Amino acid sequence: MKRRATKTIPPTADALAILEGWSKDDPQMQAMVAEERSNAAVARQIYELRTARGLTQKQLAELIGTKQPVIARLEDADYEGHSLAMLYRIAASLGCSVSVTFVPRRSGRKNRTDKGLLPSVRRHESKERRRASGHIG
Repeated sequence: MKRRATKTIPPTADALAILEGWSKDDPQMQAMVAEERSNAAVARQIYELRTARGLTQKQLAELIGTKQPVIARLEDADYEGHSLAMLYRIAASLGCSVSVTFVPRRSGRKNRTDKGLLPSVRRHESKERRRASGHIG
């Protein structure tokens, strides 16, 4: 019986690190992994700051004038709707500030910009392109 070739799974439990290893030759997949890593980092920071201050999701929601389910969504690594306005409100209520850094992509290609589109529109278009190409469900 002929065995089919399989990729070796790296010795890590970090799913995004595994995907990065498997998608080294796929710029679209690399961009998707970077976006997901960013979403997870924002969610983790909100959770860690909130719990370090000893606040429940409901208490934080009351501080910023929203409802608990909104905080739950913001702390979900899969959530893609983080707005700067909301992050500013959370930061102010937790005694922090927001810092945004633009980092060049790793690929050797020149970066293309979609002038005139808001970041949320570009993110939505990017998600739609990935969905159309079969990378997400």
